[in-house]
Amino acid sequence: MSDRDLVPAAPAVRQSGGRSVRLAAVVLATGVAGVDQLAKVWARTLTAPVEIAPFLNLDLSFNRGVTFGLLSADGETGRWLLVALTGAVASAVLTAAWRTRRPALALALGAVAGGALGNIADRIRQGAVTDFIDLHLGDWRWPTFNLADAAIVCGVAALLWISVKTGAARS
Repeated sequence: MSDRDLVPAAPAVRQSGGRSVRLAAVVLATGVAGVDQLAKVWARTLTAPVEIAPFLNLDLSFNRGVTFGLLSADGETGRWLLVALTGAVASAVLTAAWRTRRPALALALGAVAGGALGNIADRIRQGAVTDFIDLHLGDWRWPTFNLADAAIVCGVAALLWISVKTGAARS
């Protein structure tokens, strides 16, 4: 059993195994980055936190670091080093998505690449990543994040799932 059997794909993606898989990964990456950028344009208009649910607020913040503020890049040198580092990672992920013929793998990689590209666009344009999704439970708060971050997490979770399922099928 391959990961191709694990996640149903649209017929065009399943049939060709080549060009359509590549197209799906690129379309997903572009779509994730585009929707992320549109959401961030809207989020930058927030003037005060907005409560959506007892556990969810929209609250504008800016992150100069990588995931959850780690590796903070204060100053222009740090900013451009992070752009180069995340750009290299996004390029490697896109290359892997382009080379695979496995739809589930291509889509997971496309989600990761799209999220990375969305955050890179922020860092290039404004020197920091726009975050606005604030999950919390009582006094406990998850670090504020954005749609690009969510796509990266979902893509990595899918990659782990594919790895486990593919490994289990081989044993």
